[in-house]
Amino acid sequence: MVFEDIYKAYWQKIFRLCMGYINDYDLAQDMAQETFIIVWQQLPKFRNEANISTWIFRIASNKCLRQIEKQNRFLKAELPINLKQEKEENIEPQIQFLYKCISELPETDRIIISLELENIKQSEIAIIVGLSEVNIRVKIHRIKEKLTQKFKENEQ
Repeated sequence: MVFEDIYKAYWQKIFRLCMGYINDYDLAQDMAQETFIIVWQQLPKFRNEANISTWIFRIASNKCLRQIEKQNRFLKAELPINLKQEKEENIEPQIQFLYKCISELPETDRIIISLELENIKQSEIAIIVGLSEVNIRVKIHRIKEKLTQKFKENEQ
């Protein structure tokens, strides 16, 4: 497969996966870009032992997990009370809220639901995450229940 085709086919999916992890538009773009740098560098070594999508999502997941670990090593300062965080204008409020809710989930749940939202087969999610397919189905059900509850609480 040609890199340009891979990039066009997977850029939006990888970006959304990164948004689910990081919940920061600019940082998610950086993580997606870094994912594709790795894909470009490693593409000649890809052996077709897994689907190309599984391989790319695994790279993106690992990249995001390393970023989260790096962020957790440094203390986060709170914004002064009189400053408000700028929102991305091009993302709908409900989508922003969804990313916020996903970013509050445990790390494994973040990747599982982000991949599920990208319509990745549950068997592939199981391979990417390293859990059984049955476990993935149960986790997806529980994550969806949590997210549904947060949306209901937000509407009140």
